[in-house]
Amino acid sequence: MIAMSSTTEDSVKLEQFVQKIESGEKIEADDWMPEEYRVALIKLISMHGISEIMGALPEKEWVPKAPSLYRKLGIMAKVQDEMGHGQLLLRVAEDLLKPYGKNRGDLMEDLFRGDLKFHNVFHMATKSWGDAGLIGWLVDGAAIITQTNMLNASYGPYARALHRICAEEVFHAQHGEAIIMALAEGTEEQKEMVQDALNRWWPALLMFFGPASSETTGASKQDVTIKYKIRTKSNEQLRQDFFTKYIPRILSLGLTIPDPTIHFDEEKQTWIYQQPDWNEFKQIIRNNGPRSQARLNLRRTSYERNAWVRNALAAVVSE
Repeated sequence: MIAMSSTTEDSVKLEQFVQKIESGEKIEADDWMPEEYRVALIKLISMHGISEIMGALPEKEWVPKAPSLYRKLGIMAKVQDEMGHGQLLLRVAEDLLKPYGKNRGDLMEDLFRGDLKFHNVFHMATKSWGDAGLIGWLVDGAAIITQTNMLNASYGPYARALHRICAEEVFHAQHGEAIIMALAEGTEEQKEMVQDALNRWWPALLMFFGPASSETTGASKQDVTIKYKIRTKSNEQLRQDFFTKYIPRILSLGLTIPDPTIHFDEEKQTWIYQQPDWNEFKQIIRNNGPRSQARLNLRRTSYERNAWVRNALAAVVSE
């Protein structure tokens, strides 16, 4: 029998791989997968995991400043959940990194060097208690829309992690909504606090989903994730879903959307809106946002101070 060449063998494996995901079967960590698929998963899951960890920091700032013990306990629990999500996702990413001889520690180093990005919203400043509520309500709401789109992702470990994470994110969104409802029904000063938070966070919320794909720029990361059934909707489709779900809710509280052009086009069945500054988006995710360096420094300091815990655990495992 004539042995197949490595190129022919890889072609057969790729065909079997495609057939598997087309039939709805899950890919597991030890299964063969094309390099393009593995790299796309590593970028997506590691960015998601780091964003969960960095995303806990804006609200962490409000734990000591929460207006009541009840609110303090609520936001502390949320911060704890987000850190747990990050650790869970980095463990999923770590399995994908094994062929490259890398681990979670390498991902943290990638973050500190600026090679691993985190979501644009978590580079922003939280100036009021209204900001803390808005993060829970609308930022976590945007995250739920993005993550539920991947609940049936072709990569099994990620899909299973997302089922747990999304269940908890629903409570986070309800926690944020409760804060916003209380402020919106409160004094004029409290209502203005919510409107001010919305005005400042609106561009960042639009950027959350990333820019729409362009036919002139060739294949993008979002195209690859759709190609391999990691997700089913594009950035723009997810942004439109966000508008459909949240614009009526925002308006029902007597708030004003900080975009006089936004409206629903009945003929095209789409929301028309003013585009955010995508050049600013690029600067933010390059760690040039309002709080980028302060939060990276906090994460770096924490990582260095707690090195003894990792070293102790590593010593126990090696025995």
